Amino acid sequence: MNAKTKLERQRSRRKNSIRSKIRERSTLPRLMVNRTLKHMFVQVVDAEGGRALCAAGTVGKASQASVGGKTKTEQAKLVGADIAKKALDAGVERVVFDRGGCKYTGRVKALADAAREAGLKF
Repeated sequence: MNAKTKLERQRSRRKNSIRSKIRERSTLPRLMVNRTLKHMFVQVVDAEGGRALCAAGTVGKASQASVGGKTKTEQAKLVGADIAKKALDAGVERVVFDRGGCKYTGRVKALADAAREAGLKF
């Protein structure tokens, strides 16, 4: 097994473990994180219906102006504050954090901390 396949399997295992625990224990909406090498995407998904209530990311006309020229961690902080504002406007105060198989360090942690500071509870 090569190194790339091994890392993909580890991430897939973490992702499935996280999702199964969230689904069996919580009826709160999920704050789902999708991290790529260049961008971050976040959405709040309803637990029962499975539909997105609000979303934010580093891609798009509105966000490109604010994230341009910043480091990835600073961009993640902006996305965290943005998703918290949108979620509170949609009437969602409490969520469950679904990091999607990513480790809770770096950009994922910065996003979570910024969302907490902006008023989202998880």
